[in-house]
Amino acid sequence: MEIGLLDQLIKSFAKLPGLGPRSGRRVALHLLKNKRQSMLDLSNLIKLVAEEIKTCSECGNLDVKSPCGICSNPLRDKQIICVVEDVSDLWAIERGEIFKGVYHVLGGTLSAIEGRTPDKLNLPNLVSRVDTNAVKEVIIATNSNLEGQTTGFYVADILQPFNVKASRLAHGIPIGAELDYLDEGTLSHALKMRQDY
Repeated sequence: MEIGLLDQLIKSFAKLPGLGPRSGRRVALHLLKNKRQSMLDLSNLIKLVAEEIKTCSECGNLDVKSPCGICSNPLRDKQIICVVEDVSDLWAIERGEIFKGVYHVLGGTLSAIEGRTPDKLNLPNLVSRVDTNAVKEVIIATNSNLEGQTTGFYVADILQPFNVKASRLAHGIPIGAELDYLDEGTLSHALKMRQDY
């Protein structure tokens, strides 16, 4: 294997969240120690996931089917929608098995500095869901940083014309924290103590 190809592999791993050049190098070397079992199995799995995983047409979650398992579950309360920034936030709440409603993934946050405007988020689908379904409450579970709060206020604002309660997670989540890094106890308390926007 020529060094240029190995460098490309290391740089690809280094671009993944939580990894840098040194971690990327360690992952690449670890996989190369047992190419047949590690690399080929992993590459087949990545190919399969790329082909099979779909984005849910209703909420934006990732699953092998659309609508996803949450949206198609008859035991979920479809009258309560929890709005999150990313799929990782949805998974963080689901991990605690504390929320029995459905979700809506925005696909990011608003940021004037980074050019993320409302048209870049999954907002039209949210408005459509609230308008056509018997939704009673929308819980805005965006992160407690500047972008998350700005996005939360924007979501609450676009929901005003509808007869729906807009609530937010309770205070107690540290400012600047991201949902994906919080424990289930903190998330459970924040959901139970949610407040009106």
